[in-house]
Amino acid sequence: MRLSTTFAATVLALVSGVATAQQSGYHVLQTVKVGGDGGFDYVYADPVNRELYMPRGGANARIQVVNLDTLTPGADLPGKSGHGVASDAKYHVAFASTNPVTMWDSRTLKVIKTINVDGHPDGILNDAYNHRTYVFSHEAPNATVIDDSNGNVLGTIDLGGAPEQAQSDGHGHLFVDLEDQAAVAVVDANTMKVAGTYSLNGKGSGCAGLGLDGKNHVLFVACREPQGAMVMLDSRDGHYLASLPIGGHCDGVVFNPRTAECFSSQGDGTLTVIKETSPTTFVVEQTVTTLAGAKTLTLDPKTGHLLLITALYDSPATSAQGARPGRGAMVPGSFSVIVVGK
Repeated sequence: MRLSTTFAATVLALVSGVATAQQSGYHVLQTVKVGGDGGFDYVYADPVNRELYMPRGGANARIQVVNLDTLTPGADLPGKSGHGVASDAKYHVAFASTNPVTMWDSRTLKVIKTINVDGHPDGILNDAYNHRTYVFSHEAPNATVIDDSNGNVLGTIDLGGAPEQAQSDGHGHLFVDLEDQAAVAVVDANTMKVAGTYSLNGKGSGCAGLGLDGKNHVLFVACREPQGAMVMLDSRDGHYLASLPIGGHCDGVVFNPRTAECFSSQGDGTLTVIKETSPTTFVVEQTVTTLAGAKTLTLDPKTGHLLLITALYDSPATSAQGARPGRGAMVPGSFSVIVVGK
């Protein structure tokens, strides 16, 4: 979606006012412009320290920080461009998938150390089961395992494909969806080895987001093809449960165990809400209009709110005949946090 500056501002204003037009179900509660230049990827809510982290790229690379309750700017962490953030509540530390990986005190935001890793850090997951952080790369090594207590690298894992999002069941198993394999890798968190791989068996491909209902053993695998699909698998053996349509260009999934709902954010400006009516039956409960480009999300477990990030862009000046249209410059000050709730 290509927007002129004037039109972009109008669209953002309209999205900001959606809450007044919708009285029931999930809707946009507010859209807060937090500004700042540079690209962006994942957004992460630290529910303990009440911080919202958004790694930004470009010339002014940094980890942008805003208060999770007020969405007011905090003290950014300057450094290299990164993709995602994860934190450990026991050791009061957080990590960003920068290159090298950045580790800081989550209470003071003071950088503790940087950690050299191979590959190209992208996704990231903290596993409270044994207090380890996994940094994922599409190139080998696919996963680097870091000890949360001291920031030491414990080893690497060959996942057999390009990882996107991961989840832990809290009992020694990690699940990682593989974008190029149409499959989910199962990792033994104790041995740091792949224990198995669940194929989607043609039900979807281009895996992007991954959610998990640990209580009922349900994996929610968001796929970009065909035409956007959420595939549900049993996390114990990988057998197929169901599949449902979602929006286009998904890149993030979260599951809220309090409501038994799975949320998938899509770059086409939609948020799909899937209700788990039983451990084997599912329904698309709602499709929420957000804003184009809001393809990643995080859940604040305290409020039950979903937080998404996006920005608006000018139309490109010109494109060569027959060339794929480019994207213009980011509209200054348009980078925003979108809050969705009831």
